[in-house]
Amino acid sequence: MSEKNDKREIFGWITYDWANSAFYTTVVSVLLGPYLTALAQSDVGRGGTVLSLGGYASITSDNLFTSTLGVSVFAQVFLLPILGSIADYTNLKKRMMAGFCYTGVIASSLLFFITGDDYLWGCLLLVTANISFAATNVFYNAYLIDITTEDRRDRVSSHGYAAGYLGGIIMLFLNIALIQFAPAIGITEGTAVRISMLAASLWWGLFAIVTFRLLKSRNQKRERKDGQNLITAGFMELGSTVKELSGLRYTLLFLIAYLFYNDGIQTVILNSSVFLSQELFVSRGLETDQTFLLGIFVVAQISALIGAIGFEYLSRFIGAKRTIIVCLIIWCGIVIFAYGFLETVFQAIVMAVFIGLVLGSTQALSRSLYSQMIPRERESAFFGIYEISEKGTSWLGNAVFAIVIGVTGSYRQAILALIAFFLIGLVLLVLTNTVKAIHQAGNLTPEEAELSNPPN
Repeated sequence: MSEKNDKREIFGWITYDWANSAFYTTVVSVLLGPYLTALAQSDVGRGGTVLSLGGYASITSDNLFTSTLGVSVFAQVFLLPILGSIADYTNLKKRMMAGFCYTGVIASSLLFFITGDDYLWGCLLLVTANISFAATNVFYNAYLIDITTEDRRDRVSSHGYAAGYLGGIIMLFLNIALIQFAPAIGITEGTAVRISMLAASLWWGLFAIVTFRLLKSRNQKRERKDGQNLITAGFMELGSTVKELSGLRYTLLFLIAYLFYNDGIQTVILNSSVFLSQELFVSRGLETDQTFLLGIFVVAQISALIGAIGFEYLSRFIGAKRTIIVCLIIWCGIVIFAYGFLETVFQAIVMAVFIGLVLGSTQALSRSLYSQMIPRERESAFFGIYEISEKGTSWLGNAVFAIVIGVTGSYRQAILALIAFFLIGLVLLVLTNTVKAIHQAGNLTPEEAELSNPPN
């Protein structure tokens, strides 16, 4: 059995956040939304119908990207819990993580070839890459429990997010330079965008090699009945997990709270590039400044790196739960500001600073807190459910965002509607007794674990 708190293995685990954040930031959050939207609008016009769904429902050029993300996440709702359940019956968690990782890398890399009226193929590749990205995170998050004791999880989880933001910053700087100097080196801005997405995809794949070399395979956690295949075992394990989760009252309450507030966070992040493009440029008859969009995400990434470390330090004094509550209050202020006050590029930069400060800290502390509230030897199954609303898997928020745009034609109304997700999540989190949740799962609180695991 592999020992916990091994520095080499923790480094390998943290490196994966460094690797995959380049894809998530550059491709999903910044470049692909405006790029696919621009291709669709060039083909059918602003607000033109791309796909008719019958009656009054349709996918337009304006909400094509958001709708595509919604489809990918809807599929994940059914796939991810099964994958997590299967992983607990095998010693293939590492191999399954690698398989989905490189499926995502290939799909994302193929976006380089999407031009003209190929945007629907681009949507298909986005669905494949996003599903693979999320599936990989099921196993990645579960590894946090395998490699750390409870008293070190907040720190390791936060450092993972911080490494991801640092990697994202480096990739964004390179992308900004390429797009900014595209005419000088004889390529179009569109070509520079495609090259940037390809580079981020390859970054993901290359640095993930370090992770898969350093992470150790674990023995299977549960035994299958004789003659039972993996799919059957996975469904039975999922049923058992759901039944067990229903008995863990406060773990379930936290998970519901997280589903709401993380849906809000993910919807803001995934649609912020399109939101800023439409509100600061397109609606005013201006061409979208891709360099500005990349630059503002650099600001957010730098701020997020600081926030991930800073709020983790704060959590040592007031606890993870109270720290998350502080972050959610700030999130409410952000969407109100975006709706009623955002008018200038400078204001967008200020808003990006605050988004960054609470982005990584909210997610990193939520991940480590949840890991303490689930039963041992059921990590992958429980994280399969958790991943439904983890990064890249916002489904309800994206649906609300797309519907509000379709009904009102206003991106500002859509961003304001997201405050409901933060408020509901905040109230449910306040009602969650995290200490009881940790004890009900048979685990120690970080303070108790620190007493039983003194520093080496």
